[in-house]
Amino acid sequence: MNSSGETLFVGTAEAEHIEMYLKALWRFRERTEGIKVSSIAKILNVTQPSVVQMLKKLDDMKLVMYKKSGVYLTNEGESIGKQMIRNSRLLEVMMNNALKLDVDEEMVCGIEHHMNSKFTDALCTLLKHPRTCPHGHKIPESDCCKDA
Repeated sequence: MNSSGETLFVGTAEAEHIEMYLKALWRFRERTEGIKVSSIAKILNVTQPSVVQMLKKLDDMKLVMYKKSGVYLTNEGESIGKQMIRNSRLLEVMMNNALKLDVDEEMVCGIEHHMNSKFTDALCTLLKHPRTCPHGHKIPESDCCKDA
C-alpha cells in the first residue's frame, strides 16, 4: 500500500477471459440449450477456432469436458459460471433499481470479475435478495438468500 492508503491492482485478462467462457456456458446450460461452438462464438463475438482452442484449454484445466458429443461444465466450471452470472445480474439490479441508471453491460462485465462471494452476498442482502435481474432472468441464490 502506498502512503496515500490506496493500492492499485492489475487484473489478469486471462482469468477474466476464462470466466466469460464459463459464464456463457452456464447461460446455455441454464436455458437447456445444447452448447455448440458456433453459439459460443456468436455470444462472445469471437471466431470458432478461438472457441475450440479455449474449450481445449478449459478441458485441460478440468473446468469443462469437451468431447465430440458436446461441451459439459464440470462442478468447478459450473460453480465459476454460476458465480459470474450471479455477480452480473446483481450488478444489473443495483444499477437499475438502486442507482436508477440504465444497465451498462460493459461496466457490469468489467466489475463482475472482481467480486468475491462475501461482496456478492453483501450486495444481494443490500438489494433484499432479488430473484430476477432487469432482463427477467433468474438470479442464482446463495446461502445469504436462504437466511432471508
